[in-house]
Amino acid sequence: MLLIADIGNSNVKFALANEEGILERWRIATDSRRTADEYATWLAQIFALSGYDIKSVKALILSSVVPRAVHNFSILAEKYLKADFVVAGRGDFNWDIKLNVEEPSSVGTDRIVNAIAAQLLCKMDKIVISFGTATTFDHIGSDGSYNGGSIAPGINLSLDGLYSATAQLPNIAITDPENDNMLGKTTEAQMQIGIFWGSLSLIEGMISRMKAQIGKPVQIIATGGMAYLFQKQHQIFDFIDPDLTLKGLSCLYYNKIKG
Repeated sequence: MLLIADIGNSNVKFALANEEGILERWRIATDSRRTADEYATWLAQIFALSGYDIKSVKALILSSVVPRAVHNFSILAEKYLKADFVVAGRGDFNWDIKLNVEEPSSVGTDRIVNAIAAQLLCKMDKIVISFGTATTFDHIGSDGSYNGGSIAPGINLSLDGLYSATAQLPNIAITDPENDNMLGKTTEAQMQIGIFWGSLSLIEGMISRMKAQIGKPVQIIATGGMAYLFQKQHQIFDFIDPDLTLKGLSCLYYNKIKG
């Protein structure tokens, strides 16, 4: 079986997969100081609790936006898993998709992997929106090509920045307002309105402008937990797939690397 690791700025998402798809998924906070020994101990416990044998893992593939964390995963694969180790995008890695940007090497591997997975969902042009520490918007062509995009501050990052940079504003969690009221009567309500409706306006505005520039029909694909928050009452996405990156890595391994 295949162990997948998607190392983000805030969390590491793990998945166990075979050629049929994702079997199980887990999450742990990103910490570049966490050792291979610690990962091995945690994974052994998680596998046992989930009813899987960690010895069944034959390969580990990862995508990482935290370069310092990769080394310990290589030790994990070699020392504890006795498994093949693949880092998506490292060295002379060939993605087999067109990267129509000025600096292909600067495109985050998670965004390219999302493009691979998105192409499996939809064969027409698409905009992939990923909600994480940053919110990214990417145009993927009908041929699967990556045609550029944009990066905005993540919603929780904006909320944390508002709290940490001010002395009197409370620390709140974003929720979907109960109504369309734009005139909050408390500080917390005003923050909720500003973050939710401001973020939704950003999303809708970016989609509208990207559609106009692309100039052809597109499907909107979203990934990340925040997608459900905005989709609940405002149907702006055609697909939501929280496992988009994990599925892209699985597809990459079984279709390209293992072959």
